[in-house]
Amino acid sequence: MPHDGRARTGYPVPEASEAGTADTGSPPTAPQAATTDRALTFAGAALTALYTPAAGGDELQLLETAGGVTSEYRLPQLLPLSGASAAAHAVRTDRPLWLNAAALAAYPDGAPTPPRARTASLGALPLDPEGARLGCLVVVGASADGFDDGQQRFLERYAGAVACVLRDAKGRPAGGSLLSRALRGLRVGSFVLVPDTGFIEADGALLELVGITPDDFDGKADTLLSHALPEDMPALMSVLEPNLHPVRRRELEFRVRRPAGEVIWLSLSCRVLAGAADEPGQLLGVVTATQVRSRSADDVSRIQWLTAALDDAATVGDVGRVALAALREPLGADRVALADVRDERLMVTLLDPPEQDAWPELWRAQWRSEWPDAPVSALPTLRLALRDGRMDLWPAGTALEPGLEGVGPGGLAVLPLPAKGRVAGVCLVGWDRPHEFIPEERSLLTATAALVGQALKRAHAHDAEQELATMLQRSLLPRRLPELPGGTAVARYLPARRGLQVGGDWYDVIALSEDRVALVIGDVQGHSAGAATIMGQMRTAVRAYAVEGHPPDVVVSHANRLLVGMETDLFATCCYVELDMEEGTTLFVRAGHLSPLLRHPDGTTEEVLVEGGPPLGVLAEAEFPLTSVALSPGTVLAMVTDGLVEAADLPLDAGMERTRVALAAADPEDPAKMADALLGDGGRREDDVALLLLRYDGMKTKPIRAGWVVWRLPDAVMHARRFTARTLRRWHVQEAADAVLLVVSELVTNALVHTQGSVRLDLVLRGNRVRVSVSDSSPRAPAKPVIVDWESTGGRGLLLVEAVSDASGTVPVAGGKQVWSEITVPEDETGDRAREAVNGGELR
Repeated sequence: MPHDGRARTGYPVPEASEAGTADTGSPPTAPQAATTDRALTFAGAALTALYTPAAGGDELQLLETAGGVTSEYRLPQLLPLSGASAAAHAVRTDRPLWLNAAALAAYPDGAPTPPRARTASLGALPLDPEGARLGCLVVVGASADGFDDGQQRFLERYAGAVACVLRDAKGRPAGGSLLSRALRGLRVGSFVLVPDTGFIEADGALLELVGITPDDFDGKADTLLSHALPEDMPALMSVLEPNLHPVRRRELEFRVRRPAGEVIWLSLSCRVLAGAADEPGQLLGVVTATQVRSRSADDVSRIQWLTAALDDAATVGDVGRVALAALREPLGADRVALADVRDERLMVTLLDPPEQDAWPELWRAQWRSEWPDAPVSALPTLRLALRDGRMDLWPAGTALEPGLEGVGPGGLAVLPLPAKGRVAGVCLVGWDRPHEFIPEERSLLTATAALVGQALKRAHAHDAEQELATMLQRSLLPRRLPELPGGTAVARYLPARRGLQVGGDWYDVIALSEDRVALVIGDVQGHSAGAATIMGQMRTAVRAYAVEGHPPDVVVSHANRLLVGMETDLFATCCYVELDMEEGTTLFVRAGHLSPLLRHPDGTTEEVLVEGGPPLGVLAEAEFPLTSVALSPGTVLAMVTDGLVEAADLPLDAGMERTRVALAAADPEDPAKMADALLGDGGRREDDVALLLLRYDGMKTKPIRAGWVVWRLPDAVMHARRFTARTLRRWHVQEAADAVLLVVSELVTNALVHTQGSVRLDLVLRGNRVRVSVSDSSPRAPAKPVIVDWESTGGRGLLLVEAVSDASGTVPVAGGKQVWSEITVPEDETGDRAREAVNGGELR
């Protein structure tokens, strides 16, 4: 082998058999012969022969032979198709035939000669592409035990390539060897490595696979290895290390980066050939390009399962569970720990087994989500592994720092989890009994670490994204629904299961007064951060317009004009309902949204036929008509978005019908369980889902009302006091008369003095509380004085109202405001009985 200058891309080999040289035409060049010889030697082939049908079709004739480690074997020139040769049998049955030395005795015709060949094995592979019988490839093996599984797979691929070349050639090509051309078509490169020298003899095919020209190759193994991806280097070096059993076969799939930047997969198979007594054994290997990592069947299925499982793992917890399933049981490990690297600290995300007693004493003393002394600097073994990004395998009896002592007394694997140029975390795999780390296991650990690292990075990004989306969605939707007199409201929201889990569906329950409530549900186009932003603005706008006291059609019209003025490309649908809890009357307004559903007390259901308008944000001057419906106690009102009733495989009409059936079957006694029943199992969720239910029970205690329009006359306050006194006597609540009359005097006076337009006084008795409300046409709230002294000329009235009231405040109403005060009626046995009669409807 060269130790300086350019490396040779081939070496002289023994010539082919006489039979072969007589029929091969132009002999292959030295590099081609070297490639063929090395590949076939690795596959256990001493001689390879190509048989094709002779003229007449009754016989197989020897067309060409190739390579081998010896030239002693001979094969017949002609083989009858009806004879007892292995080649004829393979062609007749169209099935490959693998024979060891003992089985070969049953096929005396066509057996290799001379007599020493009786210790040989043989393989016969029919060449039958697309039903055309082109001949047979016969492979003679020097081992009496036959070909192993890996050799058989390689030779079957080789036979397929030979068949394709033979079919395309339509006979002998103008020059060159069919067998060599087939091998080149497989893109098989080969090498010979003498351990402890650092030099490697590689053929041109291998250099071409890696992306090195022969003139630029200096013969050093490091030059070839430098093209491998860093994360695959530990596994690659473990396969190429020289201290393994001389005949042990080693396989590995790894990646190289070619000069143009593309990354390709290469499959490496090698074995150590025993050398002389005073010489090290040579490492002979072949490298092929592959798109699928061709491990053993178990390793292939394991890596494929791991890749698929990690692809479905969305969160850090999911990644940990997949990694545990891939490592602990298949490797017979006793402990697995997975930790994230965050700000130079290790955060444990998975411990298995989860019991404290299964882990070292130092871990038990501080059992928490972080490791004891969690900074990376406190754990030298992990610090080095994370810095170098290299897997460390510590055999039984290795002295480790206290933080790791006892994790794997029989063997400890420290796996950094690489992800895009950095280390995302670390995985510890520990054994209690002495464990031997074989090369195949090292390859599996390396591949698993790389896959888990990438998945862990994606999971971190997913968790952060979902946390942000959840915070955004929660901040835009109501944190809780208000308690309603005479009814119970529940809501459900489920984000879409694809993309960013935040969307444009919204709902709200707005308490307009003690006996009036508004329910709204809507859907902004799309499920993205932009849709969620518009949704938040629309929900705020609808609530603001509703609280101001506008009727439902005006609320929706204002929201529509606001969305049009935003100049966004998104539109929104909306259904708005205002319900009088005392009377059970409802007013519906629909803007491009689904109609609400009703479940009557007898269990029947119906879709409310609400006359609708266009979606919000489409037409500024759109009209939204009102639809009135009366509800009886026990009725359930259901409002949904299209994500619940429509999907790619579910038409809207079928979805609405299914929801109606579920609504009829649900138990109205528990609205929360009813909402869950309407959602179903949640398996189908292509879009956001919002659901709002209200069970109307009716008010047990109905309020008593009285109203008075205050005329702007000099004695207006006197008339307001007289009306109040008469009303309190009729309601039998004279005990509160002094406080109520004082409040009426002050509020009516303020309205007359400080506002223009109409003034109205409303009195409401609910239970043992009297509510006084004075409405005027000014939107400005009354201002209390900042400083009150003996020289102040005004402002004391509001302070008096606050002093005698149990509660007071100001709310906006359509065209102005309303100042209110609530006063509790003192306890009086006679008055209580009279008020009960009044509230029960006996007196009005």
